[in-house]
Amino acid sequence: MSSRILIADDNQSNRELLDAYLAGVDCDVEFALDGQDTLDKVASFQPHLILLDVMMPKLSGFEVCKQLKSDTATSHILILMVTALNEPGDIDRAVEARTDDFLSKPVVRSELKKRVQTLLHVKGLKDENERLRQYIQRMEDQSGPTDDDPESDSDGEDNGSDPADENENDS
Repeated sequence: MSSRILIADDNQSNRELLDAYLAGVDCDVEFALDGQDTLDKVASFQPHLILLDVMMPKLSGFEVCKQLKSDTATSHILILMVTALNEPGDIDRAVEARTDDFLSKPVVRSELKKRVQTLLHVKGLKDENERLRQYIQRMEDQSGPTDDDPESDSDGEDNGSDPADENENDS
């Protein structure tokens, strides 16, 4: 299954450039033209990663990021903010919005590809971790407490006796 990447930028040239830079990355790409369009496309396209411009009409990238990260249905989506803003305060705002990474324009092709590949790898690891966690939970739910589990007693209470104490009394 290829990854889904949403490129959100109000500038068509920037969208086309980012798309061209992703050549060779196994992904399906969709485009959003402004902040509100980004939120709409997230619902329909369900991206794994968003390349999010900060300065967009309707909703800024900061606002979009905050909304997506505060909603449990979308908080798992990775966000790479791509912007011409590069002042320390801008980076702080991106971090406060809970972006996963930050890339300043002009974008260097190799840096963008590496960050995208790394973020998608992290996403795969997180997904695998969640699948394993759910599997372990299902196994635990199915098995319940066992007779050889020293932590569990048939009535669920600790009766205070230690088998080692009983052996000492037999001597």
